[in-house]
Amino acid sequence: MSQTITYSVPGMTCEHCKHAVTTELSALPGVSAVEVDLGSKLVKVSGEGLDDAALRAAIEEAGYEAA
Repeated sequence: MSQTITYSVPGMTCEHCKHAVTTELSALPGVSAVEVDLGSKLVKVSGEGLDDAALRAAIEEAGYEAA
């Protein structure tokens, strides 16, 4: 069953941030889509069998913190 998890990532400010977060999250198993909105600082991750801890770790790997 497909699910969507939204994270607030206040440290993102530019296209580089967006690309880094998208790249890390997209590499995880089960992730089918990543939407980053720099204006609201929100990251929406869609897919199947999403692992909250793994998603948060990927955001941290990109250099940001999921609030």
